[in-house]
Amino acid sequence: MSEGPVIVGRNLEKHYTVGGGFMREPQVVKALRGVSFSLSAGKTLAVVGESGCGKSTLARLITMIEEPTGGTIEIDGWNVTSTGEEGRKAFRTHVQIVFQDPYGSLNPRQKVGSMLEEPLLINTKDNAAERQDKAREMLRLVGLRPEHYDRYPHMFSGGQRQR
Repeated sequence: MSEGPVIVGRNLEKHYTVGGGFMREPQVVKALRGVSFSLSAGKTLAVVGESGCGKSTLARLITMIEEPTGGTIEIDGWNVTSTGEEGRKAFRTHVQIVFQDPYGSLNPRQKVGSMLEEPLLINTKDNAAERQDKAREMLRLVGLRPEHYDRYPHMFSGGQRQR
């Protein structure tokens, strides 16, 4: 890891085309315009604003769920906005968004172990036993017991759900 900032966003922009149709021109909505930031290791960045101001859009850009219309994002000096689809896919295996509302973020019908295994199923060639071992280790790393693997989200406290 470098000594400089871990994440740098420069002049980020995101535009969406909406509307159009019979006798109507599509409109361009500028969700983000000229957003820049720098975040060093061990530091926290707070993004605040009213509903609809672009906070979630910024999070989707940083995690490369969506690509910016303009600007660049660097993670540890790597310009993730200039990499191809394979590079973005590899990048997404290392990042995630932790949503503020743990109740709305988890599928109530799916066991926690299954949720933890899902990205491993998509992004690795691990067999079922390896995925289960890794999921149980993830639980341990966040202060939960491996036995929690077979529990449903409603069986956890709010703090446990966020982990």
